[in-house]
Amino acid sequence: MALADLTKQLAQQAILSATEKKEDKPAPPENVGSIVLGQIHAMQKALKEDEELAVWFVNGTEKIRVLEIIFPSWKLVVLSGLDADRNVSRVVMPVEAVQLIAKVVKVAPGVKPSRVGLVQPKA
Repeated sequence: MALADLTKQLAQQAILSATEKKEDKPAPPENVGSIVLGQIHAMQKALKEDEELAVWFVNGTEKIRVLEIIFPSWKLVVLSGLDADRNVSRVVMPVEAVQLIAKVVKVAPGVKPSRVGLVQPKA
């Protein structure tokens, strides 16, 4: 009889454990920096040979053509590019606050299209 009782007890435990609500672990917070990097990369990957992705950052009266997006960490972004007077300019800001404008533009025949440089944080 001891074997039958043991089998019955194991079956009950299996049923209970299968019907118990398991606490789901909360999803890890989204890494906004990697999402931004992934989106820009995907847009560039889809370009044709005579197209380039023009990315701008606008803040008030300043408008910068972004040539490189650098992530020193996934929480901080550095946008490097040229302003209207072709001065090298950089913007350093939290990645959650960045707003970019991206457009696919055709390049003139014979001109090599430029690509936005993407730099990830070091491991």
